[in-house]
Amino acid sequence: MFYLLLKHVILGPLLRLMFRPRIEGLEHVPDSGAAIVAGNHLSFSDHFLMPAIIKRRITFLAKAEYFTGPGLKGRLTAAFFRSAGQIPVDRSGKEAGQAAIREGLGVLRKGELLGIYPEGTRSHDGRLYKGKVGVAAMALKAQVPVVPCAMIGTFEAQPPGQKVPNLKRVTIRFGEPLDFSRYVGMDGEKAVLRAVTDEIMYAILGLSGQEYVDKYAAVVKAEEAAEAERERAAAGKEPRRFPKLPLS
Repeated sequence: MFYLLLKHVILGPLLRLMFRPRIEGLEHVPDSGAAIVAGNHLSFSDHFLMPAIIKRRITFLAKAEYFTGPGLKGRLTAAFFRSAGQIPVDRSGKEAGQAAIREGLGVLRKGELLGIYPEGTRSHDGRLYKGKVGVAAMALKAQVPVVPCAMIGTFEAQPPGQKVPNLKRVTIRFGEPLDFSRYVGMDGEKAVLRAVTDEIMYAILGLSGQEYVDKYAAVVKAEEAAEAERERAAAGKEPRRFPKLPLS
C-alpha cells in the first residue's frame, strides 16, 4: 500500500515535476511475467525515477548500508527503502554475490520485475563501467528476458555527493528485451556468464551513448583514491622552497 502511495501520490508526481522525464521504449517492459531490467547507474535519483515511470512494481537490489544507518535517521531511511521495494544486499565478503543472486531469484520466481545495476555501484564520473556477472547468472537460472535501460542526464541532475538535485530534464530509455535461452543450463560456465553480461552492457551502452571503461567501477574508484593519497603524501614530504635572495 505504501509503495503505491509513494509512486502515485507522493514521490512519483514530485519526480515527474522536478525532472520532466522523457520516456522512450517503455513498451519493451513486459506487462506481466518475470523479467530483469538492467540499467546504468549515474545518480542516487535513479533508485526512484525508474520505478516512478514503470507501470508495474519493480524491486531493486540495494546496498545494505541504506538499511543499517544509526539513529532515527537510519531507521527512517531503512523504512523508506523497504517501502519503496528495495531489498538490502551485503556487498562485502565472499558470499555477497551469491546472496544478491538468491535475493534476485526469489523476486523472479514470484513472476515479478527485478531491477539491477550490473556495474554494482554508481558511476563517479559519468562513464559506463564493466558489468558484474550476477545479472547473467540470474537471467540464465530464472530463464527470463533482460530489458536494457539507460538513464540519461541524471548524473548532471544529481552528481555524486550532491543531496539536492538540480532541476534538469532527464531521459529514461528502454531497449528491446534480450533473450538468452540459447544458454540455458550453462549458468555455471564463467565464459558464458561473461559473454551474457558483456552483451547486456553493450546494449546499455548503445542506449546511453556513454564512454565505456572495461574495468570495474569499484576498482577504478579505489585506484583513483590511492593515487590521490600518494599525491597528497608526496606533497607533504616535498621540501619547502624559499625564494632566492639577491646578492649584495
